[in-house]
Amino acid sequence: MRPARPTRRRAPSIDVVIASARWQQAPRAATVVRRAIAAATPTQARDAELSVILTSDRAIRALNRRWRGHDKPTNVLSFPAPAPALGKLPRGAPRHLGDIVIAYETVAREARAAGKPLDHHIAHLALHGFLHLLGYDHESHTQAEAMERRERRILARLGVPDPYAARDADV
Repeated sequence: MRPARPTRRRAPSIDVVIASARWQQAPRAATVVRRAIAAATPTQARDAELSVILTSDRAIRALNRRWRGHDKPTNVLSFPAPAPALGKLPRGAPRHLGDIVIAYETVAREARAAGKPLDHHIAHLALHGFLHLLGYDHESHTQAEAMERRERRILARLGVPDPYAARDADV
């Protein structure tokens, strides 16, 4: 009798678009993004799809200005897709969760400033953006704690240290 193989999480279909040549400095970024999202995928989202755009500060600044009214670059933005009306999707069709946009310069600068590997920061931000697509938020203290708790648990499974540990140590 063969030992049972551990079941692997099935991730949604993830289209990673590299929209800035700066991401050549992070050659594993697309793999890191896919792995982080796969680790966070709940059963009900396994047959979904999403896009992750790896871009520049300039491009994310324009998006941040247009959609959030903030005229500055940021590390990650999430754009959840509107929920389809019941019965509107053909049977078996994937549900589009939305889009995640990550800016290279800001992410690289933050990773350097925190003394953490770039891949760890990319994994955290991809996960953070994905959780937003799943409906998590951090508008209230309670929401932020729940989202951070989930991020910590998933990142630990990926071997990524707690991204909030330094902040929490200063409190």
